[in-house]
Amino acid sequence: MTKNFAVIGAGHGGKAMAAHLALMGFPVSLYNRTASHIEVIKKRGGIELDGDENVPHGFGKLERVTSDMGEAIKDMEVIMVVLPSSAHAEIAAKMTQHLADGQIVILHPGRTCGALEFSKVIRDGGCKADVTIAEAETFIYAARSDGPAAARIFRVKEALPLAALPATRTQLVLDAINEAYPQFFDGVDVLHTSLNNMGAIFHPALTLLNAGWIESTHGDYQFYIDGVTPSVARMLEVLDRERVTVASALGIRARTALEWLKLAYDTTGEDLHEAIHNQPGYYGIKAPPTLNHRYIFEDIPMSLVPIASLGMRYGVSVRGMDSIIRIGSIIHRTDYWRRGRTVEKLGLEQWSVSELTRFVQEGVID
Repeated sequence: MTKNFAVIGAGHGGKAMAAHLALMGFPVSLYNRTASHIEVIKKRGGIELDGDENVPHGFGKLERVTSDMGEAIKDMEVIMVVLPSSAHAEIAAKMTQHLADGQIVILHPGRTCGALEFSKVIRDGGCKADVTIAEAETFIYAARSDGPAAARIFRVKEALPLAALPATRTQLVLDAINEAYPQFFDGVDVLHTSLNNMGAIFHPALTLLNAGWIESTHGDYQFYIDGVTPSVARMLEVLDRERVTVASALGIRARTALEWLKLAYDTTGEDLHEAIHNQPGYYGIKAPPTLNHRYIFEDIPMSLVPIASLGMRYGVSVRGMDSIIRIGSIIHRTDYWRRGRTVEKLGLEQWSVSELTRFVQEGVID
């Protein structure tokens, strides 16, 4: 039976996903908190989609376009949250009183501990509905907005992990979205999808260690090729080792950055510096034009902080991560430790490794 979808967020990714789902024949509801942002889409009744030859082109007609959360998700079986991870808690709070038994909420992506945060917010908000929360390890599309009611998809990823909370419900989620997205596969559990978050390793450090260059050129250089010098690569390797060690402390064998480059791009090298420079896809990618960028204000509190916080909780040295978090906090004149997803905010500070593992795998709280 054809599922219906609510897409939460009408940015680059949300518009692309809503249009693509509609063109594939699924009933779609689109939500955005700012009504003016979706005014043209509402008037037209849908979104024009263009781009990748493997994606259907044309006008994707939407069932609903609204800034009312209750209206957006009412009777919708699958709710796709396509927003910066810094908005997950706020959206969870808005959704809490409107969720119904049997609904599936998928974060695209969860970054680190997104599903855990979302689940805690709706529980704390008094949600009694039997809802399944899941997260994708990364976003399925490379896409952009092409106007107020138009989107373009450049590429659709061929295979990406997804996990539900608890993991015993992952197959239920995969079955629900398989007709639309056969690309998703079982990502083991939400700790695996969270700790294989490569953006946490690459984005903040590479941006901050090239802060002077970004500010003086407004990003007019090759982010990975020029920015990853031998010294910067050594810093990335330290952060990556810390991430893999945190995962190991939780009983997880996380992919190293070198393994990920091989898996994602079939790129190899003796070290990260060599492997990154052997990746043809990195050539031509410009740096962020400003330090006021999601690579810092999203990836530090929602990706790097939770990994480092888990490390501190379970006895792993994360001095490299802590240094990047503190540099980012200084440059942005904020406290990313306070703003980020810490174990205290996630309600995990008293949990042993076995208790946390049991919760993400079976949903059991001792």
